[in-house]
Amino acid sequence: MARSADTENSPEPLAERLRARIRREGPISFRDWMEAALYDPIDGYYFRADRIRQGRAGDYRTAPESSPLFAATFGRYFAKLFSELGSPSSWTIFEVGAGTGEFAHGVLSSLRSRHRDVFAATTYVIDEISRNTRARASERLFTFDEQVRFRPLTEVEKPAHTGIVFSNELIDAFPVHRVTLRDGKLRELYVDLDEDDFVWVECHLDPDVADYCQHTELQLVEGQIIELNLDAEVFLSRAASSLESGFVITVDYGAERNELLSVERRRQGTLRAFRHHQLSGDVLSRPGEQDLTTTIDWTQMREAGKRLGLQTIRHEPLDQFLLSEGLLEELEFLARTLSQADSARLRTTAREMILPQGLAASFQVLIQKK
Repeated sequence: MARSADTENSPEPLAERLRARIRREGPISFRDWMEAALYDPIDGYYFRADRIRQGRAGDYRTAPESSPLFAATFGRYFAKLFSELGSPSSWTIFEVGAGTGEFAHGVLSSLRSRHRDVFAATTYVIDEISRNTRARASERLFTFDEQVRFRPLTEVEKPAHTGIVFSNELIDAFPVHRVTLRDGKLRELYVDLDEDDFVWVECHLDPDVADYCQHTELQLVEGQIIELNLDAEVFLSRAASSLESGFVITVDYGAERNELLSVERRRQGTLRAFRHHQLSGDVLSRPGEQDLTTTIDWTQMREAGKRLGLQTIRHEPLDQFLLSEGLLEELEFLARTLSQADSARLRTTAREMILPQGLAASFQVLIQKK
């Protein structure tokens, strides 16, 4: 993602730098504002070393840190895909947005203990933008030094690879454009200032946004708001181009386009902010200090994938996927290696992965094949 030059090496707090930019340049698109709030290399939410983002002490929970069964089951599934690809002598698993390496550690541990032929052929490439988080992942994965590499997907060497591009809760955090209908015309929501407060203003559509609205024949009702995640298609393009053959696996929370356009349920879009596991009342407050997220458009992901030569082979709720791919078998295998107390704790975490009210029930899995 592009970075504005005026964010580099500046001692000014992020909010002040954003205010200065608006005073200097005028209103900025919410996409640019959100990119700075999350990815500013100094004070962006995902770059700050002083923030705990995940877990009970953070702002949100993810499946890998909720239960080791998430990674173990995907490791089992990856081994199956390895066979489908003809058991190549070498293959690559790319994980984009890998965080501190919990999922990678679980997958590699599973492959090493139960699928040694797959493990021996595997290079595991981690694309993680935060230097601090990469350092923590490197420390966690030190026992897999021969398998693990840290490299952005954009710098993958050619020729392309055989393997998997995997992401979990990545695309929902891409910066988005916000579009509304006012007096019968589509307008884009920008961020301006009212004295020192960040406020919404309506402006003309960015040309790329206008093109997207045209080719999707976007239709809103007066005052309705929707988020457009154009960066999702950029990511899919990079994922597809990195593979000669293989799979793009996306785990996230999303909805179909017609549901996202539902006036009854989604009139104000899906943009939301989280801080300490609570919804924040103002997404424009405290840039860099709270998580910003939107519900992704699965229709867009499938359509974009098709244009890029990716065939959708599965799209289903995460809990159903985990059950069908052997989570219970992984539970029994891991439980046999643990003490009685640890086994009981593992069984408790399994509930988050398989019960209707558990964490996994809110997510979906999209698997696309090249």
